Amino acid sequence: MLSVTNLNEHVLTALGRSTHINHLKQLQAFLVTLGHARTQFLVFKLVRFCTLDLADLGYARRIFDHLRSPNVYLWTAMVTAYAARPDHAPEALALYRDMVRRGLPRPNQFIYPHVLKSCPELSESLGTKLVHTQVLKSGFGGYPVVQTALVDAYARSCCDLGTARQLFDEMSEKSVVSWTAMISGYTRLGQIENALLLFDNMPERDVPSWNALIAGCTQNGLFSEAMSILRRMINFSVETQYKENRPNHVTIVCALSACGHTGTLQLGKGIHGYVYRIGLGPDSFISNSLVDMYGKCGSLKEARQIFETTAKRSLTSWNSMINCLALHGQTESAICVYEEMMRSGDYVIPDEVTFIGLLNACTHGGLVERGRAYFNMMTRNYGIEPRIEHYGCLIDLLGRAGRFDEALQVVRDMKMHPDEVVWGSLLNGCKIHGRTDLAEFALEKLIELDPNNGGYGAMLANLYVELGKWDEVRRVRKMLKEQDACKTPGCSWVEVNSQLHQFYSVDLSHPQTVDIHNILESLFSVGDEPRC
Repeated sequence: MLSVTNLNEHVLTALGRSTHINHLKQLQAFLVTLGHARTQFLVFKLVRFCTLDLADLGYARRIFDHLRSPNVYLWTAMVTAYAARPDHAPEALALYRDMVRRGLPRPNQFIYPHVLKSCPELSESLGTKLVHTQVLKSGFGGYPVVQTALVDAYARSCCDLGTARQLFDEMSEKSVVSWTAMISGYTRLGQIENALLLFDNMPERDVPSWNALIAGCTQNGLFSEAMSILRRMINFSVETQYKENRPNHVTIVCALSACGHTGTLQLGKGIHGYVYRIGLGPDSFISNSLVDMYGKCGSLKEARQIFETTAKRSLTSWNSMINCLALHGQTESAICVYEEMMRSGDYVIPDEVTFIGLLNACTHGGLVERGRAYFNMMTRNYGIEPRIEHYGCLIDLLGRAGRFDEALQVVRDMKMHPDEVVWGSLLNGCKIHGRTDLAEFALEKLIELDPNNGGYGAMLANLYVELGKWDEVRRVRKMLKEQDACKTPGCSWVEVNSQLHQFYSVDLSHPQTVDIHNILESLFSVGDEPRC
Protein backbone atom coordinates (compact mmCIF):
# COMPACT_ATOMS: atom_id res chain seq x y z
CA MET A 1 0.00 0.00 0.00
CA LEU A 2 1.37 3.41 -1.03
CA SER A 3 1.89 6.01 1.71
CA VAL A 4 0.21 9.40 1.26
CA THR A 5 3.57 10.99 0.36
CA ASN A 6 4.43 8.31 -2.19
CA LEU A 7 0.90 8.44 -3.59
CA ASN A 8 1.19 12.20 -4.06
CA GLU A 9 4.49 11.74 -5.95
CA HIS A 10 2.94 8.96 -8.02
CA VAL A 11 -0.01 11.17 -9.01
CA LEU A 12 2.29 14.07 -9.96
CA THR A 13 4.47 11.74 -12.06
CA ALA A 14 1.44 10.20 -13.79
CA LEU A 15 -0.04 13.62 -14.58
CA GLY A 16 3.30 14.77 -15.95
CA ARG A 17 3.15 11.95 -18.50
CA SER A 18 -0.53 12.35 -19.33
CA THR A 19 -1.62 13.92 -22.61
CA HIS A 20 -5.20 12.71 -23.00
CA ILE A 21 -8.43 12.61 -21.01
CA ASN A 22 -8.25 8.80 -21.01
CA HIS A 23 -4.95 8.97 -19.10
CA LEU A 24 -6.66 11.13 -16.49
CA LYS A 25 -9.57 8.69 -16.21
CA GLN A 26 -7.16 5.78 -15.69
CA LEU A 27 -5.45 7.67 -12.86
CA GLN A 28 -8.83 8.56 -11.40
CA ALA A 29 -9.88 4.89 -11.48
CA PHE A 30 -6.61 3.98 -9.75
CA LEU A 31 -7.41 6.45 -6.93
CA VAL A 32 -10.92 4.97 -6.61
CA THR A 33 -9.49 1.48 -6.06
CA LEU A 34 -7.22 2.87 -3.34
CA GLY A 35 -10.09 4.66 -1.62
CA HIS A 36 -8.75 8.12 -2.40
CA ALA A 37 -11.44 9.21 -4.88
CA ARG A 38 -12.46 12.05 -2.52
CA THR A 39 -9.06 12.92 -1.03
CA GLN A 40 -9.21 16.63 -1.69
CA PHE A 41 -5.57 17.54 -2.27
CA LEU A 42 -5.33 14.71 -4.85
CA VAL A 43 -8.63 15.66 -6.49
CA PHE A 44 -7.37 19.25 -6.62
CA LYS A 45 -4.44 18.10 -8.77
CA LEU A 46 -6.83 16.24 -11.12
CA VAL A 47 -9.09 19.28 -11.48
CA ARG A 48 -6.15 21.61 -12.13
CA PHE A 49 -4.68 19.26 -14.73
CA CYS A 50 -8.07 18.90 -16.41
CA THR A 51 -8.61 22.67 -16.64
CA LEU A 52 -5.08 23.85 -17.42
CA ASP A 53 -3.53 21.06 -19.49
CA LEU A 54 -6.55 19.45 -21.12
CA ALA A 55 -8.81 22.55 -21.18
CA ASP A 56 -11.74 20.21 -20.43
CA LEU A 57 -13.89 22.28 -18.09
CA GLY A 58 -16.85 19.91 -18.41
CA TYR A 59 -15.01 16.90 -17.01
CA ALA A 60 -13.31 19.01 -14.35
CA ARG A 61 -16.75 20.13 -13.19
CA ARG A 62 -17.94 16.50 -13.04
CA ILE A 63 -15.02 15.63 -10.75
CA PHE A 64 -15.78 18.71 -8.62
CA ASP A 65 -19.51 17.93 -8.36
CA HIS A 66 -18.81 14.42 -7.01
CA LEU A 67 -17.24 15.90 -3.87
CA ARG A 68 -19.56 16.35 -0.88
CA SER A 69 -17.75 19.36 0.61
CA PRO A 70 -15.04 20.79 -1.65
CA ASN A 71 -12.47 22.91 0.17
CA VAL A 72 -11.76 26.54 -0.71
CA TYR A 73 -8.85 25.57 -2.99
CA LEU A 74 -11.11 23.41 -5.16
CA TRP A 75 -13.74 26.15 -5.37
CA THR A 76 -11.00 28.61 -6.35
CA ALA A 77 -9.63 26.22 -8.99
CA MET A 78 -13.04 25.84 -10.67
CA VAL A 79 -13.93 29.55 -10.49
CA THR A 80 -10.49 30.46 -11.86
CA ALA A 81 -10.91 28.03 -14.78
CA TYR A 82 -14.29 29.50 -15.71
CA ALA A 83 -13.14 33.12 -15.27
CA ALA A 84 -10.19 32.54 -17.60
CA ARG A 85 -12.65 31.93 -20.46
CA PRO A 86 -14.93 34.93 -21.22
CA ASP A 87 -17.56 32.61 -22.70
CA HIS A 88 -17.77 30.83 -19.32
CA ALA A 89 -18.24 33.98 -17.21
CA PRO A 90 -21.83 32.99 -16.25
CA GLU A 91 -20.58 29.68 -14.83
CA ALA A 92 -17.92 31.49 -12.77
CA LEU A 93 -20.50 33.76 -11.15
CA ALA A 94 -23.04 30.94 -10.69
CA LEU A 95 -20.44 28.79 -8.93
CA TYR A 96 -19.41 31.69 -6.70
CA ARG A 97 -23.08 32.26 -5.83
CA ASP A 98 -23.44 28.58 -4.88
CA MET A 99 -20.38 28.86 -2.67
CA VAL A 100 -21.81 31.91 -0.86
CA ARG A 101 -25.18 30.19 -0.38
CA ARG A 102 -23.56 27.10 1.16
CA GLY A 103 -21.84 29.23 3.76
CA LEU A 104 -18.80 26.98 4.03
CA PRO A 105 -16.10 27.27 2.95
CA ARG A 106 -16.16 31.05 2.76
CA PRO A 107 -14.57 32.89 -0.17
CA ASN A 108 -11.05 34.19 0.48
CA GLN A 109 -8.90 36.94 -0.98
CA PHE A 110 -7.71 34.65 -3.78
CA ILE A 111 -11.13 33.81 -5.19
CA TYR A 112 -12.51 37.36 -5.36
CA PRO A 113 -10.17 38.62 -8.14
CA HIS A 114 -11.32 35.79 -10.44
CA VAL A 115 -14.99 36.37 -9.65
CA LEU A 116 -14.60 40.11 -10.28
CA LYS A 117 -12.91 39.36 -13.60
CA SER A 118 -16.15 37.75 -14.80
CA CYS A 119 -18.51 40.51 -13.66
CA PRO A 120 -18.08 43.09 -16.47
CA GLU A 121 -18.55 40.30 -19.04
CA LEU A 122 -22.16 39.90 -17.91
CA SER A 123 -24.01 42.76 -16.31
CA GLU A 124 -21.98 45.94 -16.57
CA SER A 125 -21.57 47.27 -13.02
CA LEU A 126 -24.40 45.40 -11.26
CA GLY A 127 -22.43 42.16 -10.79
CA THR A 128 -19.36 44.09 -9.71
CA LYS A 129 -21.34 46.02 -7.09
CA LEU A 130 -22.86 42.83 -5.67
CA VAL A 131 -19.48 41.15 -5.33
CA HIS A 132 -18.01 44.39 -3.94
CA THR A 133 -20.63 44.26 -1.17
CA GLN A 134 -19.63 40.66 -0.35
CA VAL A 135 -15.97 41.70 -0.27
CA LEU A 136 -16.68 44.41 2.30
CA LYS A 137 -18.89 42.11 4.40
CA SER A 138 -16.24 39.37 4.46
CA GLY A 139 -13.50 41.80 5.55
CA PHE A 140 -11.27 41.51 2.48
CA GLY A 141 -11.77 45.10 1.31
CA GLY A 142 -8.32 46.14 2.50
CA TYR A 143 -6.35 43.46 0.68
CA PRO A 144 -4.33 45.05 -2.20
CA VAL A 145 -4.97 42.12 -4.57
CA VAL A 146 -8.74 42.46 -4.04
CA GLN A 147 -8.62 46.27 -4.31
CA THR A 148 -6.79 46.00 -7.63
CA ALA A 149 -9.38 43.52 -8.91
CA LEU A 150 -12.17 45.92 -7.92
CA VAL A 151 -10.48 48.82 -9.72
CA ASP A 152 -10.09 46.66 -12.83
CA ALA A 153 -13.71 45.43 -12.72
CA TYR A 154 -15.17 48.93 -12.34
CA ALA A 155 -12.77 50.30 -14.97
CA ARG A 156 -14.01 47.70 -17.45
CA SER A 157 -17.62 48.78 -16.77
CA CYS A 158 -17.94 51.85 -18.97
CA CYS A 159 -20.38 53.61 -16.62
CA ASP A 160 -18.27 53.22 -13.48
CA LEU A 161 -14.91 54.78 -14.25
CA GLY A 162 -15.50 57.35 -11.48
CA THR A 163 -15.94 54.58 -8.91
CA ALA A 164 -12.79 52.88 -10.21
CA ARG A 165 -10.80 56.11 -9.78
CA GLN A 166 -12.19 56.66 -6.29
CA LEU A 167 -11.15 53.14 -5.23
CA PHE A 168 -7.75 53.63 -6.88
CA ASP A 169 -7.14 56.91 -5.02
CA GLU A 170 -8.15 55.28 -1.70
CA MET A 171 -5.63 52.43 -2.09
CA SER A 172 -2.78 52.69 0.41
CA GLU A 173 -0.57 50.26 -1.54
CA LYS A 174 -0.76 50.69 -5.30
CA SER A 175 1.06 48.08 -7.38
CA VAL A 176 2.04 48.52 -11.01
CA VAL A 177 -0.95 46.27 -11.82
CA SER A 178 -3.29 48.74 -10.07
CA TRP A 179 -1.91 51.65 -12.09
CA THR A 180 -2.19 49.68 -15.33
CA ALA A 181 -5.81 48.70 -14.60
CA MET A 182 -6.75 52.36 -14.14
CA ILE A 183 -4.86 53.43 -17.27
CA SER A 184 -6.63 50.72 -19.29
CA GLY A 185 -9.98 51.97 -17.99
CA TYR A 186 -9.26 55.48 -19.29
CA THR A 187 -8.11 54.24 -22.70
CA ARG A 188 -11.25 52.10 -23.12
CA LEU A 189 -13.35 55.26 -22.90
CA GLY A 190 -11.00 57.25 -25.10
CA GLN A 191 -9.76 59.43 -22.23
CA ILE A 192 -6.16 59.33 -23.44
CA GLU A 193 -5.14 62.58 -21.73
CA ASN A 194 -6.13 61.19 -18.33
CA ALA A 195 -4.36 57.91 -19.14
CA LEU A 196 -1.17 59.78 -20.11
CA LEU A 197 -1.30 61.92 -16.96
CA LEU A 198 -1.67 58.84 -14.78
CA PHE A 199 1.06 57.01 -16.69
CA ASP A 200 3.52 59.89 -16.21
CA ASN A 201 2.86 59.79 -12.44
CA MET A 202 3.60 56.07 -12.10
CA PRO A 203 6.46 55.41 -9.68
CA GLU A 204 7.53 52.39 -11.74
CA ARG A 205 6.42 50.88 -15.04
CA ASP A 206 6.48 47.44 -16.57
CA VAL A 207 5.86 46.21 -20.12
CA PRO A 208 2.07 45.69 -19.64
CA SER A 209 1.69 49.30 -18.48
CA TRP A 210 3.51 50.60 -21.58
CA ASN A 211 1.43 48.25 -23.73
CA ALA A 212 -1.85 49.44 -22.19
CA LEU A 213 -1.08 53.01 -23.21
CA ILE A 214 0.24 52.17 -26.69
CA ALA A 215 -2.71 49.87 -27.41
CA GLY A 216 -5.14 52.50 -26.10
CA CYS A 217 -3.73 55.17 -28.41
CA THR A 218 -3.86 52.81 -31.38
CA GLN A 219 -7.45 51.73 -30.68
CA ASN A 220 -8.52 55.38 -30.40
CA GLY A 221 -6.89 56.37 -33.68
CA LEU A 222 -4.06 58.33 -32.05
CA PHE A 223 -1.35 56.68 -34.09
CA SER A 224 1.26 59.44 -33.80
CA GLU A 225 0.94 59.35 -30.02
CA ALA A 226 1.28 55.56 -30.04
CA MET A 227 4.55 55.77 -31.97
CA SER A 228 5.82 58.55 -29.69
CA ILE A 229 5.19 56.38 -26.61
CA LEU A 230 6.90 53.43 -28.30
CA ARG A 231 10.01 55.59 -28.82
CA ARG A 232 9.91 56.59 -25.15
CA MET A 233 9.69 52.95 -24.17
CA ILE A 234 12.65 51.93 -26.34
CA ASN A 235 14.76 54.87 -25.14
CA PHE A 236 13.92 54.07 -21.52
CA SER A 237 14.95 50.42 -21.89
CA VAL A 238 18.21 51.47 -23.59
CA GLU A 239 19.08 54.21 -21.09
CA THR A 240 18.36 52.04 -18.05
CA GLN A 241 19.72 48.86 -19.70
CA TYR A 242 16.64 47.19 -18.23
CA LYS A 243 15.82 44.45 -20.73
CA GLU A 244 12.65 43.44 -18.92
CA ASN A 245 11.16 46.81 -19.91
CA ARG A 246 11.77 46.62 -23.63
CA PRO A 247 8.94 45.99 -26.14
CA ASN A 248 7.46 42.51 -26.34
CA HIS A 249 5.18 40.81 -28.88
CA VAL A 250 2.10 42.80 -27.80
CA THR A 251 3.97 46.11 -28.10
CA ILE A 252 5.19 45.28 -31.60
CA VAL A 253 1.75 44.16 -32.80
CA CYS A 254 0.19 47.45 -31.60
CA ALA A 255 2.99 49.51 -33.17
CA LEU A 256 2.72 47.71 -36.52
CA SER A 257 -1.04 48.29 -36.47
CA ALA A 258 -0.42 52.03 -36.07
CA CYS A 259 2.05 51.98 -38.98
CA GLY A 260 -0.45 50.15 -41.18
CA HIS A 261 -3.23 52.63 -40.44
CA THR A 262 -1.05 55.66 -41.20
CA GLY A 263 0.94 54.18 -44.10
CA THR A 264 4.29 54.93 -42.43
CA LEU A 265 6.24 52.28 -44.32
CA GLN A 266 9.75 53.37 -43.30
CA LEU A 267 8.83 53.34 -39.64
CA GLY A 268 7.22 49.91 -40.10
CA LYS A 269 10.41 48.62 -41.71
CA GLY A 270 12.39 50.02 -38.79
CA ILE A 271 10.19 48.13 -36.33
CA HIS A 272 10.58 45.00 -38.48
CA GLY A 273 14.36 45.31 -38.16
CA TYR A 274 14.09 45.98 -34.43
CA VAL A 275 12.10 42.73 -34.03
CA TYR A 276 15.04 40.73 -35.37
CA ARG A 277 17.67 42.74 -33.50
CA ILE A 278 16.12 41.95 -30.11
CA GLY A 279 15.27 38.38 -31.08
CA LEU A 280 11.47 38.49 -30.98
CA GLY A 281 10.91 36.65 -34.29
CA PRO A 282 9.78 34.40 -35.73
CA ASP A 283 6.34 34.56 -34.14
CA SER A 284 2.96 33.98 -35.78
CA PHE A 285 1.36 37.08 -34.20
CA ILE A 286 4.18 39.35 -35.34
CA SER A 287 4.28 37.71 -38.79
CA ASN A 288 0.55 38.34 -39.24
CA SER A 289 1.00 41.96 -38.12
CA LEU A 290 3.89 42.43 -40.56
CA VAL A 291 1.79 41.07 -43.43
CA ASP A 292 -1.01 43.44 -42.45
CA MET A 293 1.33 46.43 -42.10
CA TYR A 294 3.18 45.90 -45.39
CA GLY A 295 -0.11 45.20 -47.16
CA LYS A 296 -1.81 48.36 -45.90
CA CYS A 297 1.29 50.39 -46.82
CA GLY A 298 1.09 49.04 -50.37
CA SER A 299 4.20 46.83 -50.21
CA LEU A 300 2.44 43.69 -51.39
CA LYS A 301 5.70 42.00 -52.41
CA GLU A 302 7.09 42.18 -48.86
CA ALA A 303 3.74 41.16 -47.41
CA ARG A 304 3.66 38.10 -49.66
CA GLN A 305 7.27 37.17 -48.79
CA ILE A 306 6.51 37.16 -45.06
CA PHE A 307 3.29 35.24 -45.65
CA GLU A 308 5.10 32.58 -47.69
CA THR A 309 7.81 32.14 -45.03
CA THR A 310 5.30 31.75 -42.18
CA ALA A 311 5.77 28.15 -41.05
CA LYS A 312 2.29 27.46 -39.72
CA ARG A 313 -0.38 29.67 -41.21
CA SER A 314 -3.39 30.30 -39.02
CA LEU A 315 -6.71 31.65 -40.25
CA THR A 316 -5.48 35.11 -39.24
CA SER A 317 -2.47 34.70 -41.56
CA TRP A 318 -4.68 33.80 -44.52
CA ASN A 319 -7.15 36.59 -43.73
CA SER A 320 -4.36 39.18 -43.51
CA MET A 321 -3.09 38.23 -46.97
CA ILE A 322 -6.55 38.07 -48.55
CA ASN A 323 -7.57 41.45 -47.12
CA CYS A 324 -4.29 43.14 -48.15
CA LEU A 325 -4.69 42.01 -51.75
CA ALA A 326 -8.37 42.99 -51.78
CA LEU A 327 -7.55 46.43 -50.34
CA HIS A 328 -5.27 47.18 -53.30
CA GLY A 329 -7.61 45.86 -55.98
CA GLN A 330 -5.74 42.59 -56.56
CA THR A 331 -9.01 40.72 -57.04
CA GLU A 332 -7.79 37.56 -58.72
CA SER A 333 -4.81 37.23 -56.38
CA ALA A 334 -7.05 37.57 -53.29
CA ILE A 335 -9.40 34.88 -54.60
CA CYS A 336 -6.43 32.64 -55.46
CA VAL A 337 -5.11 32.92 -51.89
CA TYR A 338 -8.56 31.98 -50.58
CA GLU A 339 -8.69 28.94 -52.86
CA GLU A 340 -5.15 28.00 -51.80
CA MET A 341 -6.29 28.20 -48.17
CA MET A 342 -9.18 25.84 -48.85
CA ARG A 343 -6.78 23.34 -50.49
CA SER A 344 -4.07 23.68 -47.85
CA GLY A 345 -5.19 20.78 -45.68
CA ASP A 346 -4.58 22.83 -42.51
CA TYR A 347 -8.23 22.42 -41.53
CA VAL A 348 -8.68 26.18 -41.72
CA ILE A 349 -12.34 27.21 -41.91
CA PRO A 350 -13.14 30.70 -43.27
CA ASP A 351 -14.77 33.14 -40.86
CA GLU A 352 -16.56 36.47 -41.18
CA VAL A 353 -13.26 38.34 -41.75
CA THR A 354 -12.39 36.05 -44.67
CA PHE A 355 -15.65 36.90 -46.41
CA ILE A 356 -15.22 40.64 -45.84
CA GLY A 357 -11.94 40.33 -47.76
CA LEU A 358 -13.53 38.30 -50.55
CA LEU A 359 -16.46 40.70 -50.90
CA ASN A 360 -14.06 43.65 -51.01
CA ALA A 361 -12.03 41.87 -53.70
CA CYS A 362 -15.16 41.28 -55.78
CA THR A 363 -16.16 44.94 -55.34
CA HIS A 364 -12.81 46.17 -56.71
CA GLY A 365 -12.97 43.68 -59.58
CA GLY A 366 -16.64 44.24 -60.43
CA LEU A 367 -17.40 40.53 -59.91
CA VAL A 368 -21.04 40.92 -58.92
CA GLU A 369 -22.23 37.34 -59.33
CA ARG A 370 -19.15 35.93 -57.62
CA GLY A 371 -19.60 38.35 -54.74
CA ARG A 372 -23.22 37.31 -54.30
CA ALA A 373 -22.13 33.67 -54.42
CA TYR A 374 -19.60 34.27 -51.61
CA PHE A 375 -22.27 36.08 -49.54
CA ASN A 376 -24.67 33.15 -49.94
CA MET A 377 -21.89 30.62 -49.25
CA MET A 378 -21.03 32.42 -46.01
CA THR A 379 -24.58 32.10 -44.66
CA ARG A 380 -25.58 28.71 -46.08
CA ASN A 381 -22.37 26.67 -45.99
CA TYR A 382 -20.70 28.12 -42.90
CA GLY A 383 -23.67 29.42 -40.89
CA ILE A 384 -22.08 32.86 -40.48
CA GLU A 385 -24.62 35.56 -39.66
CA PRO A 386 -23.89 38.60 -41.88
CA ARG A 387 -22.57 41.62 -40.01
CA ILE A 388 -23.05 45.24 -41.00
CA GLU A 389 -19.65 45.13 -42.77
CA HIS A 390 -20.80 42.29 -45.05
CA TYR A 391 -23.95 44.17 -46.00
CA GLY A 392 -21.90 47.31 -46.65
CA CYS A 393 -19.58 45.38 -48.99
CA LEU A 394 -22.49 43.76 -50.86
CA ILE A 395 -24.35 47.07 -51.28
CA ASP A 396 -21.12 48.72 -52.47
CA LEU A 397 -20.65 45.89 -54.99
CA LEU A 398 -24.21 46.21 -56.33
CA GLY A 399 -24.13 50.01 -56.30
CA ARG A 400 -20.93 50.23 -58.32
CA ALA A 401 -22.51 47.89 -60.86
CA GLY A 402 -25.63 50.10 -61.07
CA ARG A 403 -27.91 47.38 -59.69
CA PHE A 404 -29.80 49.68 -57.33
CA ASP A 405 -33.02 47.67 -57.05
CA GLU A 406 -31.01 44.72 -55.71
CA ALA A 407 -29.02 47.00 -53.41
CA LEU A 408 -32.19 48.48 -51.90
CA GLN A 409 -33.60 44.98 -51.46
CA VAL A 410 -30.48 44.02 -49.49
CA VAL A 411 -31.03 47.09 -47.28
CA ARG A 412 -34.65 46.05 -46.68
CA ASP A 413 -33.63 42.46 -45.84
CA MET A 414 -30.98 43.48 -43.31
CA LYS A 415 -31.54 42.23 -39.76
CA MET A 416 -30.08 45.41 -38.28
CA HIS A 417 -30.49 49.11 -38.94
CA PRO A 418 -28.30 50.40 -41.79
CA ASP A 419 -25.37 52.50 -40.62
CA GLU A 420 -23.34 55.26 -42.27
CA VAL A 421 -21.19 52.75 -44.18
CA VAL A 422 -24.28 51.18 -45.82
CA TRP A 423 -25.82 54.48 -46.91
CA GLY A 424 -22.38 55.81 -47.87
CA SER A 425 -21.82 52.76 -50.10
CA LEU A 426 -25.17 53.35 -51.79
CA LEU A 427 -24.34 57.04 -52.22
CA ASN A 428 -21.03 56.15 -53.85
CA GLY A 429 -22.83 54.02 -56.44
CA CYS A 430 -25.31 56.82 -57.08
CA LYS A 431 -22.46 59.24 -57.82
CA ILE A 432 -20.89 56.80 -60.29
CA HIS A 433 -24.13 56.26 -62.21
CA GLY A 434 -25.69 59.72 -61.78
CA ARG A 435 -28.69 58.55 -59.75
CA THR A 436 -29.47 61.87 -58.10
CA ASP A 437 -32.86 60.65 -56.85
CA LEU A 438 -31.32 57.83 -54.84
CA ALA A 439 -28.37 60.01 -53.83
CA GLU A 440 -30.84 62.44 -52.25
CA PHE A 441 -32.48 59.56 -50.37
CA ALA A 442 -29.12 58.20 -49.15
CA LEU A 443 -27.94 61.63 -47.99
CA GLU A 444 -31.16 62.23 -46.06
CA LYS A 445 -30.59 58.91 -44.26
CA LEU A 446 -26.98 59.89 -43.49
CA ILE A 447 -28.14 63.21 -42.02
CA GLU A 448 -30.69 61.35 -39.86
CA LEU A 449 -27.87 59.20 -38.46
CA ASP A 450 -25.45 62.07 -37.88
CA PRO A 451 -27.23 65.46 -38.02
CA ASN A 452 -24.15 67.30 -36.72
CA ASN A 453 -21.97 66.16 -39.62
CA GLY A 454 -21.89 69.26 -41.79
CA GLY A 455 -20.26 67.31 -44.61
CA TYR A 456 -23.47 65.39 -45.33
CA GLY A 457 -25.54 68.59 -45.30
CA ALA A 458 -23.11 70.33 -47.65
CA MET A 459 -23.26 67.39 -50.06
CA LEU A 460 -27.08 67.44 -49.99
CA ALA A 461 -27.14 71.22 -50.60
CA ASN A 462 -24.79 70.80 -53.57
CA LEU A 463 -26.98 68.02 -54.94
CA TYR A 464 -30.06 70.28 -54.72
CA VAL A 465 -28.09 72.93 -56.62
CA GLU A 466 -27.52 70.43 -59.44
CA LEU A 467 -31.23 69.56 -59.45
CA GLY A 468 -32.27 73.22 -59.35
CA LYS A 469 -34.21 72.77 -56.07
CA TRP A 470 -33.36 76.22 -54.71
CA ASP A 471 -35.93 76.17 -51.90
CA GLU A 472 -34.37 72.94 -50.64
CA VAL A 473 -30.89 74.46 -50.94
CA ARG A 474 -31.95 77.36 -48.69
CA ARG A 475 -33.66 74.97 -46.24
CA VAL A 476 -30.58 72.74 -45.86
CA ARG A 477 -28.17 75.68 -45.51
CA LYS A 478 -30.42 77.28 -42.90
CA MET A 479 -30.54 73.99 -41.01
CA LEU A 480 -26.74 73.73 -41.08
CA LYS A 481 -26.42 77.27 -39.75
CA GLU A 482 -28.96 76.73 -36.97
CA GLN A 483 -27.35 73.46 -35.85
CA ASP A 484 -23.87 74.93 -36.15
CA ALA A 485 -22.98 71.69 -37.93
CA CYS A 486 -19.38 71.49 -39.00
CA LYS A 487 -17.71 69.43 -41.66
CA THR A 488 -15.07 66.97 -40.44
CA PRO A 489 -11.78 68.52 -41.61
CA GLY A 490 -9.68 66.66 -44.14
CA CYS A 491 -6.57 65.03 -42.74
CA SER A 492 -3.32 63.84 -44.29
CA TRP A 493 -0.08 62.30 -43.04
CA VAL A 494 3.46 62.46 -44.29
CA GLU A 495 6.40 60.39 -43.03
CA VAL A 496 9.74 62.23 -42.77
CA ASN A 497 12.79 60.53 -41.25
CA SER A 498 10.59 57.75 -39.80
CA GLN A 499 8.45 60.33 -38.00
CA LEU A 500 4.78 60.88 -38.73
CA HIS A 501 3.51 64.42 -39.34
CA GLN A 502 -0.24 64.98 -39.31
CA PHE A 503 -2.04 67.90 -40.96
CA TYR A 504 -5.69 68.97 -40.89
CA SER A 505 -7.43 71.38 -43.19
CA VAL A 506 -6.96 75.00 -42.01
CA ASP A 507 -4.65 73.73 -39.26
CA LEU A 508 -1.84 75.89 -37.88
CA SER A 509 -0.84 73.71 -34.92
CA HIS A 510 2.22 72.04 -36.51
CA PRO A 511 5.44 73.43 -34.96
CA GLN A 512 6.93 74.08 -38.42
CA THR A 513 3.85 75.76 -39.89
CA VAL A 514 5.65 79.08 -40.48
CA ASP A 515 8.55 77.37 -42.30
CA ILE A 516 6.13 75.33 -44.42
CA HIS A 517 4.20 78.46 -45.43
CA ASN A 518 7.43 80.33 -46.26
CA ILE A 519 8.53 77.50 -48.56
CA LEU A 520 5.12 77.48 -50.26
CA GLU A 521 5.24 81.24 -50.79
CA SER A 522 8.74 81.02 -52.25
CA LEU A 523 7.56 78.33 -54.67
CA PHE A 524 4.62 80.50 -55.74
CA SER A 525 6.91 83.52 -56.20
CA VAL A 526 9.24 81.43 -58.39
CA GLY A 527 6.25 80.43 -60.52
CA ASP A 528 5.20 84.07 -60.88
CA GLU A 529 8.61 85.26 -62.15
CA PRO A 530 8.53 86.35 -65.82
CA ARG A 531 10.26 84.00 -68.22
CA CYS A 532 12.81 85.29 -70.72
